[in-house]
Amino acid sequence: MRFILIGTLHEVFESAAVSDSPEDLRLARCGPRDITLYTRPGCHLCDEAKAAIAPILREFAAVLHEVNVDEDEVLKERYGWDVPVIFIGQHKAAKHRVDLAQFRKQLRDAEAR
Repeated sequence: MRFILIGTLHEVFESAAVSDSPEDLRLARCGPRDITLYTRPGCHLCDEAKAAIAPILREFAAVLHEVNVDEDEVLKERYGWDVPVIFIGQHKAAKHRVDLAQFRKQLRDAEAR
């Protein structure tokens, strides 16, 4: 699987869809072992991404926080149908598909910061 987009929370916060929503505030406090998966029910790419990263999360003792974008109007507006989106800490790591080698490297690099 392969994700293409990489960015920072700063880039997300610069977008027009950013707010002081509880989710934005939670994400801003995340550390390098906090993994956020933005998803929605019935999303097969989301299910595939979650299953694919599970062994890597265990390897790094990382904690997965799943967020249903349909339950938050800000997130629904921000991501629309562009799920899954995965953040490592405050940095966007992937969107749609996961490149597992790249994801592992991103986790390693996040811990080194």
